[in-house]
Amino acid sequence: MKPATSVESGSLQGRGVLRVLGDPARAEVPSDPLAFLESLDGPTVWHLTGRDRSRLRVVTTLLHGNEPSGFLALHDWLRSGRQPAVDALCVVANVEAAQLHPVFTNRSVPERRDLNRCFLGPFADREGMIARAILDLIEEHRPEAIIDIHNNTGHNPAYGVGMQPTPEAKALTALFGDRFVWTHLRLGALLEAVDLCPIVTVEVGKSGSEVADQIALRGVETFLESKSVFHEGGASAIDVLQMPMRAQVVPGCRLVMAQRPDASADFTIPDDLDRHNFESVPAGSRIGWVRGDGCPLQLIDERGDDQATRYFERRGSELVARRAFTPIMVTVDAAIAKSDCVFYVVESHLSAASG
Repeated sequence: MKPATSVESGSLQGRGVLRVLGDPARAEVPSDPLAFLESLDGPTVWHLTGRDRSRLRVVTTLLHGNEPSGFLALHDWLRSGRQPAVDALCVVANVEAAQLHPVFTNRSVPERRDLNRCFLGPFADREGMIARAILDLIEEHRPEAIIDIHNNTGHNPAYGVGMQPTPEAKALTALFGDRFVWTHLRLGALLEAVDLCPIVTVEVGKSGSEVADQIALRGVETFLESKSVFHEGGASAIDVLQMPMRAQVVPGCRLVMAQRPDASADFTIPDDLDRHNFESVPAGSRIGWVRGDGCPLQLIDERGDDQATRYFERRGSELVARRAFTPIMVTVDAAIAKSDCVFYVVESHLSAASG
């Protein structure tokens, strides 16, 4: 393995944050993925030598420490000893959060920022420095494509997320699934900060799912080993879903996930609500039970406006759908729902040929 070096970022704050390694010998990668994780000393990048040295691709994993499928896929691929089609940067980002015991259970280091909300700044804290260093590395190497691999906390099919439904973005999505979510939201995620090449965030399924792990592995193998990743046939089969809105719990609301109302909670959400991911929820369907007055959810669109009253209404102690809607990325983890969001709402479907 080539010696480790530090990324020389254009920003003083980004220097020394990423540990960059060269091509690993197979024997240098522990066979046990947990031993591999424990061997890492902070955010780590492997700069792999491809058969075609004129191009480069980037894979990022573990921006969230509780989303291991991309990391497991990368570990498997590095253990294989295969050579990528083009040069590749393989980034394992939030190592510190992932290593906290029990491993792969912390989205972020407690009391610190969500790394995948840091890519639009500020960059002064530890997570900001990691984000800035990753962006500097991308800027330095000018990749032809980037995939950022994530898991969901609820049950979901595999899908891609991007800022525009371009043929390239849909082709990258097709390596993993057949749905593309066209987002206009600005939350500080990696895909929002990169405009020099096609980039897609890929959600491969629920953390801990063997199916999600296999989807990630197949996608990583194809992304790294294919001479070209922009195949028109794959892009044409993608279903595009437009303009997600974020359903957030109102500040100060005590949230519980359960099958019946919790007397201590301001808002109780069924703990199997994720069964509705990517399904149309009919008007009148129960979203949860409410104690007290008002609506416990905000539904924030791309302009920052709250659309909750268009989609939800109170009927006694229940919160129900005022109109049919399609949720995606429903979480049944109350802590993540409180710190991030409960689910996203898709306004409309676009033709697979659009974009």
